[in-house]
Amino acid sequence: MAQQDTPSDAKTANGAYTDFAKAMSYGDYLQLPTLLSAQKPLSTQSDELLFIIIHQSTELWMKLVLHELDLAIAGVRADRLQPALKNLARVGRIQAQMIQSWDVLSTMTPSEYSAFRDSLGRSSGFQSFQNRRIEFLLGNKQASMIEPHRHDPAVSAMLDEALAAPSLYDEAIRLLARRGFAIDADVLDRDFRESHAGNDSVREAWLTIYRDPQRWWDLYQLAEKLVDVDDWFQQWRFRHMTTVKRIIGFKRGTGGTAGVSYLKKATDITLFPELWDLRTEL
Repeated sequence: MAQQDTPSDAKTANGAYTDFAKAMSYGDYLQLPTLLSAQKPLSTQSDELLFIIIHQSTELWMKLVLHELDLAIAGVRADRLQPALKNLARVGRIQAQMIQSWDVLSTMTPSEYSAFRDSLGRSSGFQSFQNRRIEFLLGNKQASMIEPHRHDPAVSAMLDEALAAPSLYDEAIRLLARRGFAIDADVLDRDFRESHAGNDSVREAWLTIYRDPQRWWDLYQLAEKLVDVDDWFQQWRFRHMTTVKRIIGFKRGTGGTAGVSYLKKATDITLFPELWDLRTEL
């Protein structure tokens, strides 16, 4: 007589388990009980759940952005451009998703947000250490931005490390030098704790590449991927600013920033200046 399956081994006609007592389920793999229990509103207002989920989702996307940027930086540093280009292309797709999230948050009205805003205390997106590390990896270096995280030694150490390390663009410039372009020594050996400023030797190198893209095809592709990333981040900052303006007007931010006026200044940040400047000269 054939041995009967125990309930934990029971399968449907297509071979899928129907009892997961001894098998990993979808919820187990994604740790859904932990993930779905992380939303803990502090008020009785129903709209607070939207606010929490949007920001938690953004932090998850940022985690993936950081993963891809770390790989891209390592790839450029090792002259492995094709994998790095794939990483940067994925960052662009993630950025598109992050921008769309502002459309969802903007369904919240000023009245709805005001009903639970006091529950946030001094917490603010300004304090996102993942966003700060992304900015550092992309070259927007400001040592003062680590100060809100000094209460957490592990986080502040991580940010200090990112601040002092060459950014993605620094590694791209170093690659240009390795490929034979005449890059000024003070660009290659500078203090990486400071943001990169426009440099004529870097601009001339990129101009040479853009004037003969077939000869320098992989560097040309890298340049365009960098412009994509910069472009998407400018759009993300702009939608952040307009969403905040729509919901709270010109009130100060919960974290003490100037709110919309602070965010508006952020929209003027250009991460890779020479790649934008050369477009006028071509």
